[in-house]
Amino acid sequence: MKDDASPAAPKTAFAVLFTICLCHLLNDTIQAVIPAVYPIMKEEFGLTFAQVGLITLVYQLTAGFIQPFVGRFADKHPTPYALPAAMLFTITGLFTVAFAGHYAVVLTGVCLLGLGTSIFHPEAVHVSQLAAGQRKGLAQSIFQVGGNGGYALGPLLAAIIIRPGSGLSAISWLAILAVLAAFILLKVGAWYSRQLIFRARHPKAVERATHGFSNRRVWCIVVLLIVLMFSRNFFTSSMTSYFTFFLMGKFDVSLQKAQYCLFIFLAAVAVGTVLGGSLSDRLGRKRLIWGSILGAAPFTLALPYAGLVSTIVLAFCSGVIISSAFASIVVYATELMPDKIGMVAGLFFGLSFGLGGLGSAFFGWLAEQTSIEYVFQVSTLLPFIGIIAVFLPDLSRKKSFKA
Repeated sequence: MKDDASPAAPKTAFAVLFTICLCHLLNDTIQAVIPAVYPIMKEEFGLTFAQVGLITLVYQLTAGFIQPFVGRFADKHPTPYALPAAMLFTITGLFTVAFAGHYAVVLTGVCLLGLGTSIFHPEAVHVSQLAAGQRKGLAQSIFQVGGNGGYALGPLLAAIIIRPGSGLSAISWLAILAVLAAFILLKVGAWYSRQLIFRARHPKAVERATHGFSNRRVWCIVVLLIVLMFSRNFFTSSMTSYFTFFLMGKFDVSLQKAQYCLFIFLAAVAVGTVLGGSLSDRLGRKRLIWGSILGAAPFTLALPYAGLVSTIVLAFCSGVIISSAFASIVVYATELMPDKIGMVAGLFFGLSFGLGGLGSAFFGWLAEQTSIEYVFQVSTLLPFIGIIAVFLPDLSRKKSFKA
C-alpha cells in the first residue's frame, strides 16, 4: 500500500479504503450468519421468540457497550495491530456458537463475537478517516458498505452452506474468512503505523475542523443524532431479526426463500450506504440525514399490507433510503468532535449494535404478546421520527480550520 493519504497532501487513499472495506465485509459476514440461522437455533434448542431476541441483545450490547471505551482508548493510544487481534475473538466466538450444546454456550459465543467487533470498528474508522483526504463521507460509506455487504452475504452463505441435517456446526467453515481478514489487517496495521509516525513528526501539517459550539450544545446535537439512530436501528433490527419469520408466516414461503428475501433487503442497505456517503459530500450531512430517515417512511408504512412481490420491492426501497443516513451521521459527529474520532466511532457503532439489540429483544417480546405481523405494523412507523433532523445545525456553514 502506498502512503498517498498523508496529511500534507490529503488525497483519498482508495487502495487503503477498499482494503479496510474488504476486511469489514469479511468480519461482518461472519457476524451476520448468527441472525440468519435463528430459525435453526430456535428449532434445535426449542427457543421462544423472546430467547431469540435475547441472543441479539447479548451480542449487540457486548459489541455496543464496549466500543466507546475502546474508541476513547484508541484516541489516546492508537493500536494499529489491534485490528488483526480482533479477529481472534471473532474466530473463537464462531467456533463456540458452531459447536454449542446448550443455549448458555450460544450466548457465550455471541459475547466473544461482540468483543471482536467492538475492537475492530473504532480502529478501522481511524484508518478510513486517515485515508479519506477531503472526501470523508465517501470514505466512511466505502468502509461502512463492507459491513453492509457482509450482513447481506451472511444469510446468503447460510442458505448455501447449511443443508438439512448439517446443523449449526456447518458455520465453522466461515472461520476461513476470519483468518483471511487477520492476514490482510496485518498489512493495514503497517500502513496505519506509518501514518501515525508521519503525524507525530509533522503535527503542524494536520488540519482539524472546528465549529465553535459549547460542550453543552455539542452534546445536545449528539442526543438528536442518537434519537435518529434509534429510529433507524429499531426499524432495521426488526427487519434483520424477524423479516424471515414475517415472510414465512404471512406468505408461507420456505426458510431458504425467506433468507434470499432477507439478502435482498440487506443488499439494498449496502447500496444505500454507498450512495448516502457520496451524496452527503455534495449535498451536506444535514440534508442527507433528514431525507434518508424521513424519506423512507412512505415505503415502510406500506410494507406490512402489501403482497409478496410488493413487500420485497418496498423492503428494497426502504433499505436503500434509510441506510444512506448512517455514514453521514458518523461523519457529522466526527466533524462535530474532530479530536475524538475513536470515541465517536465507538459510540455510534456501539449504539448501532446496542439499539439494534434492544430493538430485537423488544420486538421479540412484542411478537410473543401479539404477532409478527403486529411487530411490523409498529416498527414501520419509526422512520417518521426523522422529522427531528430539522433541528440539526448545518456544519458546512460554520466550518473553519486550525492546525
